[in-house]
Amino acid sequence: MEKSSVTKATLGRLPAYLELLRGLPAEEHPYISATTIAKMLSLGEVQVRKDLAAVSGAGKPRLGYVTSELIGRLEECLGCGRATPAVLVGAGKLGRALFQYDGFEKFGVKIVAAFDKAGFGEENGVWPMERFEAFCRDEGIRLGIITVSREAAQEVCDRMVKCGITAIWNFVPCKLWVPPGVLLQNENLALSLAYLNNQLCDII
Repeated sequence: MEKSSVTKATLGRLPAYLELLRGLPAEEHPYISATTIAKMLSLGEVQVRKDLAAVSGAGKPRLGYVTSELIGRLEECLGCGRATPAVLVGAGKLGRALFQYDGFEKFGVKIVAAFDKAGFGEENGVWPMERFEAFCRDEGIRLGIITVSREAAQEVCDRMVKCGITAIWNFVPCKLWVPPGVLLQNENLALSLAYLNNQLCDII
């Protein structure tokens, strides 16, 4: 299976499928259908069926997928069999929370070091920015996470690109420029919260 054949939207849903399947008792669910997954996650059956077909083809009639095999396919697609090393720049409250969270490793990513202009002590895994470029080149880092101030975000982004990072996860609420060939994923926590609040108001 080529990752390029799986859409970005589908990739965004695969972790939820994998987390669900990993939590099911194997002896109770040797097979699982797209219908069952859709019900458990409150998703549309047609969408789940399309997502799983892109990853693992069609399931067996009246049985669905062999659960263990589907887990393996999802892990393969998400890169769980290997730990991609990542670095984080900006060791404030959000940055340190992300750095200390070990759940990323379940999906093939390990944050190996954090950097900050203030330092905080290498014994805690937080390095001064003076060591950033050398560390990234020595360790072959290709994935970077940005949690700095709005004013510093583009400069950090540029430094990441210059030292060979080709995928950036940006938590700063501002628009960043990256050259062609560099992947940029923006996370705006304030917008996500505002969306939830808006939906809450509609429900109330």
